[in-house]
Amino acid sequence: MGVTHAFAVWLLLRLLAGVASAWILVHVSAWALERLHRLRRADLQGVVYAGVGLGIAGAGLLCLLLMDMRVDSDRAWEWFGAVSLLLTTAVWFAFRNGARVGNPPANAVPPARRAPWTADKLRVALCYGALGIGYIIPATFLPAMARHYLGNPAVFGWAWPVFGTAAALSTWIVSRWLHGVDNRRLWAVSYWLMALGVALPSVWPALSAILVAALLVGGTFMVVTMAGLREARAVAGDQATGFIAAITAVFATGQVIGPLIVSAFAGFRHGFAAALLLASVLLAFAAVALWRSAAEQPSRG
Repeated sequence: MGVTHAFAVWLLLRLLAGVASAWILVHVSAWALERLHRLRRADLQGVVYAGVGLGIAGAGLLCLLLMDMRVDSDRAWEWFGAVSLLLTTAVWFAFRNGARVGNPPANAVPPARRAPWTADKLRVALCYGALGIGYIIPATFLPAMARHYLGNPAVFGWAWPVFGTAAALSTWIVSRWLHGVDNRRLWAVSYWLMALGVALPSVWPALSAILVAALLVGGTFMVVTMAGLREARAVAGDQATGFIAAITAVFATGQVIGPLIVSAFAGFRHGFAAALLLASVLLAFAAVALWRSAAEQPSRG
């Protein structure tokens, strides 16, 4: 991104980055959850997903440092590319020997190539897709709203470090102290809190409301990711990797739809507030669906 200003190339790079991001989420989740399950260390799942929040916080802090050094945007992209390459190299060496934990039983029955979709699978997928819309709208536009109230980038630039830190701490806290809570109930409560955070700036347009919203959204979106993927694994069983890939695609579709909703409302008075309220209502509906489905079946943990 830092070596060209060609818009078409930027679109291609963002497309490739989005595909890579989805692959990483699917395969890291499938790999980590399987091995932690075999090691009987489900309490460490939060550490895995805390990595996303730490990455967001680290990226935000690096941005602040680069701004303080008067580094322009082109060089900043190059810095992030170099950091990403170093981290990728570290991960590559960590897995250079395969890093396998245990082996499946010798008499294990190979899973079917394709498992049928059920009404429950569809519900899980759609509820996870709601995160794409409910998360991307505030995550994209709350920093812009903060900038409206604070003209100093060194001040509103702290929005992302706070957001990422909240995300990292939330998954660790949940896995440490709330690991016995039913996945769907945890997911539903997180959605209700996120819905409150999304709606808050639309009814209370102030910097304090934006900061509270950042904490509520940042403190729940990775908990939702963790609970949603754990539930996907519980629902799909041996076909967990494929189902996680499917719901990730639904989530990505929601990420595409969210900005389009904002664009559609942008021409109207209080259009952004209306988009936030719409996303909040969608999250609330998903929360109700999850809570009701949790009450209809035994806890999955």
